[in-house]
Amino acid sequence: MSITTGLEGRSVVVTGAGSGIGRATALRFAAEGAKVLVADLDARGARDVVAEIGKSGGTAVAVVGDLSEQSVVDEVVATAVNSFGGVDVLVNNAGVMDRMSAVADTDDGEWERVLRVNLTAPFLLTRAALPHMLAAGRGAIVSTASEASLRGSAAGAAYTASKHGVVGLTKSLAVMYRDKGIRANAIAPGGTATNIRVDAEQGAHGPATVGSYLHNMGRPAAAEEQAAAILFLASDAASNISGAVLPVDDGWSAV
Repeated sequence: MSITTGLEGRSVVVTGAGSGIGRATALRFAAEGAKVLVADLDARGARDVVAEIGKSGGTAVAVVGDLSEQSVVDEVVATAVNSFGGVDVLVNNAGVMDRMSAVADTDDGEWERVLRVNLTAPFLLTRAALPHMLAAGRGAIVSTASEASLRGSAAGAAYTASKHGVVGLTKSLAVMYRDKGIRANAIAPGGTATNIRVDAEQGAHGPATVGSYLHNMGRPAAAEEQAAAILFLASDAASNISGAVLPVDDGWSAV
């Protein structure tokens, strides 16, 4: 039996798609014939990806804004529906790092920003997209969790909590909508070559503690390797997979 991705002509929303894993993911979906909405806070990055997809004969539009704001979320979903006829796939990929801060050193601003971008934004986007998926009787949601969603030694308190939350949201979705044609999965990237930087305070308790564990992380992945896993989980090749968290980490989670 031959299994295809089934993504040709599908409407796909990819957040954080202006660079890194999101960019690689948007390009992979477009190469499969999907119509891609590129969402990012960086206007230039988002529009460059749209232009790159267009030059390759694909179809893409951009929405620029802060995805933790409800008005931007509404614009993303409305644009996908109006431009492509619906939302078949949602990739919750946009995220920010914390400062590797331990709980006692995490101020309100760091906590609230990281939770808002990494967890609340995926919740808002998923909630907005679900009615369109439910009306169609199908949909795939893939979220970017992290190695930090599997352990307590890969990031600071805020990032770790946010990514554990992404896994909880994913599993809840998989259970609540399993009889409605909706699948929800996540990837858990290990170290990946992207433009995300950690603004850690040198000598602070959190970075010093986490740093002592990072020697087990193995080979950093290319963004394209993470994108391949996202595309698989969104595709018809993964039609009976839901509620899964797939580590893409060179075996780090097995150590």
